[in-house]
Amino acid sequence: MTGARLSRGVSLIELMIALLIGSLLILGLVQVFSASRTAYQLSEGMSRVQENGRFALDYLQRDIRLGGHFGCVNDQAHWVKDATEGVQVHLGTGLALTHPLNFSVSVQGYEATGTAPGNSLAIGSATAGWNPGLPAAISGLSVPPIAGSDVLVLRYLGARGTPVTSITGSAGAEVLNFPAAGWVGLTEEGVTSPTLYGIADCSHASVFPGTGSSGQVSVSSGIVSPATGLLGRYTAHPSGQTLLYRANSIVYYVGLNPVGEPALYRARATSAGGYGVPEELVEGVESLQLLFGQDATPQLGPTTPPVGNITSQNTAATLLAGAANDVQRANQWRRVGLVQVGLLMRSPQRAAAPDITDASNHLRVLGTVFQPPATDDGRFRASYETTIALRNRLFGN
Repeated sequence: MTGARLSRGVSLIELMIALLIGSLLILGLVQVFSASRTAYQLSEGMSRVQENGRFALDYLQRDIRLGGHFGCVNDQAHWVKDATEGVQVHLGTGLALTHPLNFSVSVQGYEATGTAPGNSLAIGSATAGWNPGLPAAISGLSVPPIAGSDVLVLRYLGARGTPVTSITGSAGAEVLNFPAAGWVGLTEEGVTSPTLYGIADCSHASVFPGTGSSGQVSVSSGIVSPATGLLGRYTAHPSGQTLLYRANSIVYYVGLNPVGEPALYRARATSAGGYGVPEELVEGVESLQLLFGQDATPQLGPTTPPVGNITSQNTAATLLAGAANDVQRANQWRRVGLVQVGLLMRSPQRAAAPDITDASNHLRVLGTVFQPPATDDGRFRASYETTIALRNRLFGN
């Protein structure tokens, strides 16, 4: 009995059973942790994609709706009138249709090669190229557009104007005075030193280069062409309809940020004739796709104004097919009354997203099929689409 007491303990079989039970418990915990981590990564990826997609669409919707804003009369109403009674642009003579400062066209687009509705391409394998070809001002940006994504150009006067209280000086070197509080509206969105301005009443609109400060804007006489002549064209009054705006010429596109991630970029034109430093707006935008809805009127003019009925939706390449010169191309762009925007979004980091093997589940953006990348990167992807009416183009309504 004494020997039996001294030899008491755990047998080898009991130890092995205990180890087995402990291993099963640890394995279960690891599986639970792994599943929780995967679910968290996927949820985080979905949240980031939804958040970024919402912000990207918000930026685009706001500026697209402003496209063609030239004061209290929309740009179509200006352009279908006699040229001397419409919009005057004092930023150079003989500007090409694709020039950043050509305010005669308020919306333009460039279709990325192989991304028309019905096309299919693998993510990351797009062929570089656009139709029409990108002008040097866009292709030469410090952060250039990436292949497989469309490009959008918008021109308009800012949403907030300030009354012009007086105009002094001489033609080509006028000084426009306004309430000092109005400077806030001219410098919003971080544009602290605007160089492009617009003045408009309900009959005329003019775009010109200038330098401004609180309460005053001076026309840049050294680079004005043709001479402005604002003194005889506009009547200043503290409570009148003559308002001063900041003029905007903006290009939206997808580029690679400093860490190599695709992002939505925006660049503003300056009075020097090119675009300034691009600003990154939203990360995770992999492709921007565009379709343009055109008014039913084939040729806009004083006797054939737009009717406000959108009857066709085309890519930039299809829209310009058959247009033989800049006059015809400008007419096609002026017929645009709505823009359909599609975004292909991806999570900034790996999100444990499953690889899509079924072709029927491939993402589609405005009719373009995007196949998964050749190497599974674990990113969560989603597509977002919206249709935006150019409120300043609904002339027929």
